[in-house]
Amino acid sequence: MAAETLIKGNELFQQSYFKKNEKELLRLAKEGQNPKILYIGCSDSRVIPDLMMQTNPGDMFVIRNVGNFVAPYSPSLDYHSTASAIEYAVSVLKVEEIIICGHTHCGACKAQFEEITDPELIHTKQWLKLGEPAKDLAVKAIGADADKERLLRLTEQFSVITQLENLLTYPSVQRRVKSEEIRIHGWYYDIESGNIEYYDPEYSLFQPLSMLEE
Repeated sequence: MAAETLIKGNELFQQSYFKKNEKELLRLAKEGQNPKILYIGCSDSRVIPDLMMQTNPGDMFVIRNVGNFVAPYSPSLDYHSTASAIEYAVSVLKVEEIIICGHTHCGACKAQFEEITDPELIHTKQWLKLGEPAKDLAVKAIGADADKERLLRLTEQFSVITQLENLLTYPSVQRRVKSEEIRIHGWYYDIESGNIEYYDPEYSLFQPLSMLEE
């Protein structure tokens, strides 16, 4: 049973990490969370934010969904978990940074070039429409007949940019960005190397993450 690995992992967690950090974990339980960062990433099992950035419990408020997509603001009564989490992070937790992190070999971006016919994927098909603008930009930039891998990498990067644009349709986010209460970032994680790049709007390209510290 696959769950056996998780059971053993939890036992190890309780015996090692929890015991070592019990004081801080109990403080978080008593005082509540106060993260400064909202991280929006992909549900992909290969992309684990706490592992990638070596963060601790309480450091980041994390949203993960298929494709690290952000649906544009829409004041309707439809269920929308990503929008709800953004509102909570911004208006209740008062985060100071928002990161949208895409990655290489993204299945959601690859699906933009495939036809989904499985009737059991009705919600997935609808959700993936949020990636269409990125595909269109990539095709416009290098052509539909370009090398497939190059086209996919470019789609992934354009997706980060278009999701940032969608994020700014939220009035609460837009207002706090203008007042400099919040900074937003677009990151791109390379599964094969572990490197992260950030989108530099000044030069319209992705730069090594280490340059943000300079």
